[in-house]
Amino acid sequence: MKLINRFILKHFLRILLLSCAAFVGIYLLIDFFEKIGDFIDHKATAADYFSFLLNSIPLIFVQILPLAILMTVVLTLGTLGRTNEITAMRACGISLWRIVQPFMLLALALSLLLLLINEFVTPWNAKELNELLEFKQQGTQQLSYKRNEIWYRDNNRIINIKMANPQKQELHGITVFTLDDSPKIIKREETQLATYQNGNWQAQELTERKFAPENGELTSVQDKKHQSMELKRTPEEFATREERNRELSFRQLRKLVYKLEREGIDATRQQVDMHNRIAAPFTCLIMAFLGVPFALQRGRNSNIALGIGLSLGIGIVYFILQSLITSFGYSAALPPLVAAWATNVIFLLLGFWMLLSVKE
Repeated sequence: MKLINRFILKHFLRILLLSCAAFVGIYLLIDFFEKIGDFIDHKATAADYFSFLLNSIPLIFVQILPLAILMTVVLTLGTLGRTNEITAMRACGISLWRIVQPFMLLALALSLLLLLINEFVTPWNAKELNELLEFKQQGTQQLSYKRNEIWYRDNNRIINIKMANPQKQELHGITVFTLDDSPKIIKREETQLATYQNGNWQAQELTERKFAPENGELTSVQDKKHQSMELKRTPEEFATREERNRELSFRQLRKLVYKLEREGIDATRQQVDMHNRIAAPFTCLIMAFLGVPFALQRGRNSNIALGIGLSLGIGIVYFILQSLITSFGYSAALPPLVAAWATNVIFLLLGFWMLLSVKE
């Protein structure tokens, strides 16, 4: 049995490495040529190009690995079936499960590997890549993120925002500190919610506190209604805050969700992303399982072109459905846990149904 395992895994790993290299290369090439104009315009150094490549590869790898595994299973079983090697193994009394067992175990190991990569590697890569593309290359003033909050300076003002929701055009927990030349705080404005209306940020309720510049004592407190706030940024400029979820691990997202819920801020998007950190790696196992009946149904009629096309088709359908269901989760139409795992469950059930239809 060890000889059979080595024989099967040899075919599997060879195709898997080729598939991963091809997908990563194509993805990276397209992505690089899309961004090369910005690199040239902003006179990027060799270190910037190297940083882009180094940080892009892990992010691309975790996205393409499930599709590569699906293609590898289809091509491996298709090749073995076409040369009658599966028939020979079945004639020796080896069950179908015993034949695909090495694939499943390897896919499970790769799922666990992706779980670790998503927790410890890709958050750092995403942070470095966002900083390179959004700030160094585009020349945008960088928003500072401390303890999951936004900080930035506008002349004599320091602005703190607890959470930005660009999709709803809302900012939560805004505090604006106004400084004099000393610099000392002479005014502090606070509001729990501001919405973007007619090109301006509007606070429904705003508390304004003024301080004496000589000794910092509170001199006045005013509560204002429907007050306009000059924040010098549009909702689109805060969109990077949502992208920052990619820079957070599962544990960091869990802490962020707890913090936002405790402060009464909607954390639905963060909850969906948190559950996706666990669900996404196990797509590798689902794809490996799904590839088995697709390959065996073709039998000796399998060929490389058909296997590649079939795998790409399944992968496209999977990622479209996943994006659609995740969007439902972001909009709270589905519970976060359901939105994260629903696509995996659907394709797992599809795999079981197709496997039952495969003739023994």
